[in-house]
Amino acid sequence: MVEHPHGFQEFAAAHSADLFRTARLLCKDWHLAEDLVQTTLGKLYASWRRVQRADSPEAYARTVLTRTYLSHLRKSSNRETPRERLPDAVAAESDRALRMTLLDALAGLPARDRAVLVLRYWEDQSVEDVASALRLSPGAVRNRSMRAMAKLREALGDQLESLHR
Repeated sequence: MVEHPHGFQEFAAAHSADLFRTARLLCKDWHLAEDLVQTTLGKLYASWRRVQRADSPEAYARTVLTRTYLSHLRKSSNRETPRERLPDAVAAESDRALRMTLLDALAGLPARDRAVLVLRYWEDQSVEDVASALRLSPGAVRNRSMRAMAKLREALGDQLESLHR
């Protein structure tokens, strides 16, 4: 029987779903998101002693996931593009088009801008945490966030009002 580092299995079980959700938002590909989470968990396992001593192992894991995703994009061998997309779950008919428009607009952003928005707004991370995770200055995070949000607003157009209901 293989002995696992103390607490790793519990951590992985408790946080895999959150990591998958973040990966899915970053890459918009179910299978790639699964691969990113598995790679992230492998990296966490390999350095578990250091991870569990971190102030926030969850934030550490999100940082590893985000960097793994950005590294994946830089590799020239990763040129796959999905041709057919399905929503994660069935949404109310009135929300489906808005959700797809929002996800399409998010997918149309450059990878770093998408990572900033996902970490900052979906994951509710501070500017400083996002800056640390992406190796950017806090000012760069704010600038990217502001420009990316403007692009999302433009893409959503008239549909933006229905988000506030």
